Amino acid sequence: MDLSHLPAGPGVYLMRDAAGTVLYVGKAKDLRSRVGQYFGKTPADTRRKIPNLVALIRRIDYVASASEREALLTERQLIHKLQPFFNEMWKDSKSYPYIEITREDFPRLFFTRRKLKDGGLYFGPFPKVEPLRKLLGYLTRIKFIHLRFCRWKFSLAEPLAERKIKACLYYHTGQCTAPCAGKISREAYQALARRVADFLKGDYRKLRREFTVKMEQASAALAFEEAASYRDFLNAFTHMEERVLVGQLEPDFMEKAVGRTGAVTALKEALGLARPPAHIECFDTSSLFGRQAVGSSVCFTGGEKNTAHYRRYRIKFENAPGGSDDFAMIEEIVGRRLAQIKKRGEELPDLLVIDGGPGQLAAAMKAIGAARVKVEVISLAKRLEEIYSPRRARPLLLDRAHPGLRLLQALRDEAHRFGITYHRKLRGKSELAE
Repeated sequence: MDLSHLPAGPGVYLMRDAAGTVLYVGKAKDLRSRVGQYFGKTPADTRRKIPNLVALIRRIDYVASASEREALLTERQLIHKLQPFFNEMWKDSKSYPYIEITREDFPRLFFTRRKLKDGGLYFGPFPKVEPLRKLLGYLTRIKFIHLRFCRWKFSLAEPLAERKIKACLYYHTGQCTAPCAGKISREAYQALARRVADFLKGDYRKLRREFTVKMEQASAALAFEEAASYRDFLNAFTHMEERVLVGQLEPDFMEKAVGRTGAVTALKEALGLARPPAHIECFDTSSLFGRQAVGSSVCFTGGEKNTAHYRRYRIKFENAPGGSDDFAMIEEIVGRRLAQIKKRGEELPDLLVIDGGPGQLAAAMKAIGAARVKVEVISLAKRLEEIYSPRRARPLLLDRAHPGLRLLQALRDEAHRFGITYHRKLRGKSELAE
């Protein structure tokens, strides 16, 4: 089975039979590698059901994810919704847990599978709970997390009964700050709760450095069990840092998601690319007779907008009075974007799309050559929606309903919208100044 349309990134794969029924839903850190394991001469997955599953597979769709953690959450929700025959877990309504800091005068911290509208602070959900439990347990032991353990409900207005305080083991052993007994003020206790909240929001740098040093020291001292514990803590940080964009799935989520990734696959096949253009950036320019000339670049990953990679450029090239040199401006903004990517050590896009015809494509290729990088590039001319490519002697014309063409049009229109908005902003400032 041809798996070249699958990206080498995190996501969820859906295996279908000849009738299109979803047989199995799985998640992967690397989709292409994981799915390829099912079809090797000696399958890496040795579960007894795998040969029966593989014999029925006729099509594989995928949903790209921002991280492995997001893939885990998407997988669970899709299994619960679709109830695939070959999946065993997550067919019930079981959910991944959150961490809650309660909204009380003296807050508590605990895991919960129910996210309520009770005013508490919720963090997560967290599919990999065990490393997180170990980390929080350690932080509690060293008193970085120093909140009360008990489940008693009390406040400044309604103190805890004296007999319950005297019966508390944590109070007598000094493991608790004992706000119930007035051993700490509400303000000081709230400061402890805020420190925990800041930590759960992502302030891990200091602890990361400390744990890395301790892990290296333990390893050098051949205390491998201790070193493994610190390694697990660092992995827990990574798990907590992963981006999660998916919430409760909409009814048509799968159709839309598979449609977007299907468009990426269709574009790969139409352009004859070696791999799916999961990461595409599109470039456009805008000016008024050469004045307030600007450029824009927008980014789609997995067929969806990725605004973190959007860029806008104030053109440095001096256009001649009364006109604009589109070719020179395209060369400038493509060159500036590639220089930025190289400086930051980021991965190159799978495909660059230029708004325009063969002239704009040639200008972009000149910038690519000057940057000394290898990246696929095409241009899309608006009149007939012709696709110009260095791979072809003639422009490619796709059917107007082709999903790959629709993806390119969406990119081109978004780049135009983003650029024209910036141009109008600069023009408005210029007119006010005059």
